[in-house]
Amino acid sequence: MRILKHSDHKRMPWKNGQGVTEEVASFPPGSDISNFGWRLSIAHVGADGPFSVFAGIDRTIALLDGDGLCLDLPDSTKELDPKGEPFAFSGDLDISSRNKGGPTIDLNIMTRRGQFRHVMRRFCGEPIVSDDEDAVRLFVFNATTSMVIDGQAIVFDRFDALLLGEANSNIALTGHAVTDVLAITIYRVD
Repeated sequence: MRILKHSDHKRMPWKNGQGVTEEVASFPPGSDISNFGWRLSIAHVGADGPFSVFAGIDRTIALLDGDGLCLDLPDSTKELDPKGEPFAFSGDLDISSRNKGGPTIDLNIMTRRGQFRHVMRRFCGEPIVSDDEDAVRLFVFNATTSMVIDGQAIVFDRFDALLLGEANSNIALTGHAVTDVLAITIYRVD
């Protein structure tokens, strides 16, 4: 189990150079955007424009802050809301985005197809359940949250994260009813 503080997230330019991202965690350790197996990041979207293309990568994003983000896909448009469900898509697609009412911030999980797969869920106002064995689990807190982890109270600030490895399958998480938490589960593909 590791607590990943927002102040420690690694900041870097987007692959296409048109924005800034904060890397929350990646695997394997020391990997970069060309050779990760999985990568979790927070993107700051200040202007409308194209998404970076990541061939062979599956992605899911959820809006953390802002009035809304419209994704222009090859055959449709998807609008993300600040409390809405995460949206999964292929990193192979040419996508552009438009902010509604100003800059936005989103959470982005990417997994390399054929090596890993992922699921992202948003928990708002219900207990957080973490019972997937043989998986890596990450929790990103979109509000200051107090959680009890195996009987110990821990306070997480906004954009802090909790990383549970495959060996942490029996950790019990209980949370506050007003939390906004994004839970990401990453499975190895055999």
